[in-house]
Amino acid sequence: MDLSGAAATAKAAMAAIPSGAASAAPIADPAPRWTLDPCVTHLNHGSFGAVPVAVQEEQERLRRLMEANPVRWFASLPQRIAAARIEVAALLRVDPAHLAFVLNDSAGASTVFQSLMASGPVDVLVTDHGYGAVTMGAERLAQRSGGRAITLEVPLDAGAEAVVELVTAAIAQHRPRLLVIDQITSATARAFPVDEICSVARTLGVLTLVDGAHAPGVVEDPVCRDADYWIGNLHKFACAPRGAAVIVARGDGQELHPVIDSWGAPLPFPERFDHIGTLDTTAWIAAPFAWRHIEETVGWGSARKQTTELLDEGTEIVAAALRAVMDDPVPDVGQPIGPMRLLRLPGNLGSTHADADGLRVPFGDQVQIACAFSHFKGRGYLRLSAHLYNSIRDYQHLATVGIPLLNRWSAGRENSAGL
Repeated sequence: MDLSGAAATAKAAMAAIPSGAASAAPIADPAPRWTLDPCVTHLNHGSFGAVPVAVQEEQERLRRLMEANPVRWFASLPQRIAAARIEVAALLRVDPAHLAFVLNDSAGASTVFQSLMASGPVDVLVTDHGYGAVTMGAERLAQRSGGRAITLEVPLDAGAEAVVELVTAAIAQHRPRLLVIDQITSATARAFPVDEICSVARTLGVLTLVDGAHAPGVVEDPVCRDADYWIGNLHKFACAPRGAAVIVARGDGQELHPVIDSWGAPLPFPERFDHIGTLDTTAWIAAPFAWRHIEETVGWGSARKQTTELLDEGTEIVAAALRAVMDDPVPDVGQPIGPMRLLRLPGNLGSTHADADGLRVPFGDQVQIACAFSHFKGRGYLRLSAHLYNSIRDYQHLATVGIPLLNRWSAGRENSAGL
């Protein structure tokens, strides 16, 4: 896209905002600062992210403007959102005419599912690596429309070529209307070759929805332009306030409408998404500030390199502790990705969704370590995800304090309640 044109459009959108709306505060911090509890070892950035102090302050500045004069704020809110949307589109290297803000990745998926609900039976193809909330939405679309929901099993260690072959064969066999595919999987911490998959799907006449929840900030150029729809969270690795995500439509997007109707309903896409009523959308408006804050204080290339190298070393430290009870703690995930890693849990820990999810709070309460636990094909996993606030000491602490607790739980010497 012509980024100079996008910048000019953004400038025009900002000019339409009434006076009294000060521009974003300058970025002055020499490095990102955080308000994370120093008594907790935070090893799960991928679930809920973390917001740097400067970004929190920028969002609070916007909220003060909102509360100082709510009438003026909400009267000018669509223009503010449009300006932020255009800037985010430039940062993501896409045409702003194809991008809209949504509250989160699942809301973006729901927007796509809603657009297909009245178009007759919709057969949907998903994989067994899919994020639960999005997969459930796809299954509900199939059920309500009178279609079928088909789940493709993809081996954890399948390489890119094998994944493309599996998906292509499944499309040829089932002829779905819609394929939902993860760019970076949540439960299994791996990448899928979405560009190649979407290209094949288009030649076979299948719509594609790429779930790129973890991609912004992790992938240098995160938007999959071969997808009919791409959704991505800005409040995970990109460090925007929570409630900031985008949907990118390959076409003109006129079939897409917000899941909550507002006064922008008669407008074309994406402008209708700029009208969101009285919701607090300061996360959207602060999102480009968050992106620039990381770029200007560390640099996104450096951030990706730093977190990847840190997890390479940290994973080996944690794996060494797990080798006390197993031979192969680090599974082959086919396409590992940057600041996310997967390790096997000892014994039968986390072998179901409920069991894995149920480990987070008691584990954190007992050892003050925040981790993600997942399951795949009846096996429990520990998922690590890193950001700029992490250091090698965090993984040493997990190895010396956290892993022995998991080993004891697995052996039945105590339960997760510590009894």
